Amino acid sequence: MADIYDDIRKGERGALVSIIAYLILSAFKLISGYVFGSSALLADGFNNLTDIVASLAVLIGLRISRKPPDSDHTYGHFRAETVAALLASFIMAMVGIQVIVEAVRSLFEGAKDIPQLWSAGVAVVCAAAMMGVYIYNKRLARQINNSALLAAAKDNFSDAMVSIGAAVGIVGAQFGLPWIDSAAAVAVGLLILKTAWDIFRDSTYRLTDGFDQDRLLDLRSTIARTPGVEGIKDLKARVHGNHVLVDVVVEVNAEITVMQGHEISDSIEERMSTLHNIMNVQVHVEPKQ
Repeated sequence: MADIYDDIRKGERGALVSIIAYLILSAFKLISGYVFGSSALLADGFNNLTDIVASLAVLIGLRISRKPPDSDHTYGHFRAETVAALLASFIMAMVGIQVIVEAVRSLFEGAKDIPQLWSAGVAVVCAAAMMGVYIYNKRLARQINNSALLAAAKDNFSDAMVSIGAAVGIVGAQFGLPWIDSAAAVAVGLLILKTAWDIFRDSTYRLTDGFDQDRLLDLRSTIARTPGVEGIKDLKARVHGNHVLVDVVVEVNAEITVMQGHEISDSIEERMSTLHNIMNVQVHVEPKQ
């Protein structure tokens, strides 16, 4: 259990990296946007300020998930990180809609002042920095199997794409093609909405105790091959934060002793831990009819 809490602390570190990056990059973009007269860069900077809220939600969710079990949460608070990912998806969806609405509005407004080309360079540098944060958080999220941090990483990627879209629009304006800015913004907005939907779908699937059937078949196969197990009457599994809970009813020889049945249960738990890294297995033993 200590390893699980250590992993959550690592996830908090990733969320903090996102918050610090957003604070620095938003300030850089807003100052550069005013200096170089780039509305696209200003919009990108304000977008990053919004993303700080999503990263804070992830950080708070991870902090809550570290709380030990209590009388009201006997399984612990691990699902708080999934709730945090769900909240992050809502924030991302609002940002995506805002990006598309602003792009359409900009398209109908007509001609604008052409921003300095330096602002495109600022956008590219910020996109590269945010892509680095995305790679860091994605690797860490995969390593510790943390859905909330993975949601934050996807948000990082979306923001990198927003900056690239801003750079494309600024360059297009230099060649008298202001519509490229709007087209790029719409494409980026749709990408953000797609990412938000993926996070929302995964989070709601976990919160409603959805579990991959292929993985469940693998678990069933492992249990069925355990010496002493003569049948499986029922098998359920669900995701609880960053680990899996398994409930299984197995059939054994009706003539064995209680101690032998207990040893079979221990063997199942050991196999699930070794082969599938599942530490929480509830085994109920019934006599084979």
